[in-house]
Amino acid sequence: MTPSAAPAPTVRIRVTSVLQKLTGGQKEIEASGATVAAVVDDLEARHPGFKGQLYGEDGQLQRFVNVYLNDEDIRYTGGVATALAEGDVLDILPALAGG
Repeated sequence: MTPSAAPAPTVRIRVTSVLQKLTGGQKEIEASGATVAAVVDDLEARHPGFKGQLYGEDGQLQRFVNVYLNDEDIRYTGGVATALAEGDVLDILPALAGG
């Protein structure tokens, strides 16, 4: 008998107003995944178009998208491969042009 894998952690995502159109106006949502990338995939499955707002055609996170895990920029913790734990909080902030 093989041990079953632990369930993916559930994290809270604080949704910026720019992305709320994809989440039905929700300011906070939950998603599951072992990494930031897996959480984005979970969000995409439930909110089509979410991933397209964050990733470029090359499959990489856009430079203008800032993602913070518990207030720490994931660029310095492993990017979208950053591991997540139950109860973590993600802020996904696409930068806006304008003045």
